[in-house]
Amino acid sequence: MSQARLMDGTALARRIVDEAAKKAADLTERTGTAPCLATVLVGEDPASVTYVRMKQNRCRKAGITSRHVPLPADTTTEQLVGTLRDLSADPAVHGILLQHPMGPHIDERAAFEAIAPEKDVDGVTFASFATMSFGLPGFVSCTPGGIMRLLDEYGVDPAGRRAVVVGRSAILGKPAGMLLLARDATVTYCHSRTADLSAAVREADIVVAAVGRPRLIRGQDIKPGAVVIDAGYNAGNVGDVDFDSAVERASLITPVPGGVGPMTIATLLEQTVDAAARQLGV
Repeated sequence: MSQARLMDGTALARRIVDEAAKKAADLTERTGTAPCLATVLVGEDPASVTYVRMKQNRCRKAGITSRHVPLPADTTTEQLVGTLRDLSADPAVHGILLQHPMGPHIDERAAFEAIAPEKDVDGVTFASFATMSFGLPGFVSCTPGGIMRLLDEYGVDPAGRRAVVVGRSAILGKPAGMLLLARDATVTYCHSRTADLSAAVREADIVVAAVGRPRLIRGQDIKPGAVVIDAGYNAGNVGDVDFDSAVERASLITPVPGGVGPMTIATLLEQTVDAAARQLGV
């Protein structure tokens, strides 16, 4: 069997961002208001600081105004909720991104729920999860949304296929499974307590690895011809899939980096422009 074809998230993301930039320019010209994304960061975790700066740079290139709200590491849940509610009530802000993780002293769910659903461009609220699950209009979680766009780009129809999602986080694993289910895949969720993970993965036509453990999914467990989506990112540019062995058995596979990662930011920018258009009545 020949090696898997690489799913190029970088190229697709570039096209999505270019299209979002055109929409942002048109919106700005028609309304006199540029789309605005507020980023909120608690503390100074180096990876988070870098990630937020990268998102700000991408915003600028796409014609989206970026408002950064840095908060000290000792910010309480109550203070963070207050900040997010203020941003939700500010008509000049169209989208809100709360960078996570936030520290163990913060009630993450309470913070997410302080974001108005119409500004939840990162797809982290209960409301967004519900709209994803029921196939209603709303904002998707950015990484799962990006994964679905990649599947579409490469002609992968989930209908009738067995999809195994390894990971059950509220903003990646769970919504990824719900989006696949909405597209008529037969979905199995696996996680750290799954007995015989290898056996479950071997049944999958589509594997989404989103557990945050380097090289957890091995090539020998990939069904020949399966589509492998590696949404993991670990130290040293290593994903959750052992790429070198998986590429020998899969039909399509995402590289790390350059696969799912660029799609996450592209989806965020696209949803920010869409949010602005709705709020400005265009």
